[in-house]
Amino acid sequence: MKIINTILALLFALFAAVQFNDPDSWNWILLYLFISVVCFAAAKGRYHKGLLLMAMSGMLAWMAFLLPGFINWIREGMPTIVDEMKTTKPHIEIVREFLGLLLAFLTLGFHYFKANR
Repeated sequence: MKIINTILALLFALFAAVQFNDPDSWNWILLYLFISVVCFAAAKGRYHKGLLLMAMSGMLAWMAFLLPGFINWIREGMPTIVDEMKTTKPHIEIVREFLGLLLAFLTLGFHYFKANR
């Protein structure tokens, strides 16, 4: 698990590093750096269940805010999200953010599960 957690930590640090061109970059940089720190701590066998639950709750609230746009994207037939973002294609930003949050949530959920074992 130490290797997997170290890889996850480096991956989320990389995710944070590529957020600077985003309009809400600091939200994502802080989120991904937080997850990176959680993964590094987990690699050393340290878990803080309360902090994990608080972060996961915040992410669920953020995801709930984006959920209508994500559902609308599915109803539209899931058009591409790898296109350039334009005002005529607002689904691109919404879906990317939702999926980023989902990935972050699943990572913290994995660590919460490991903390309870």
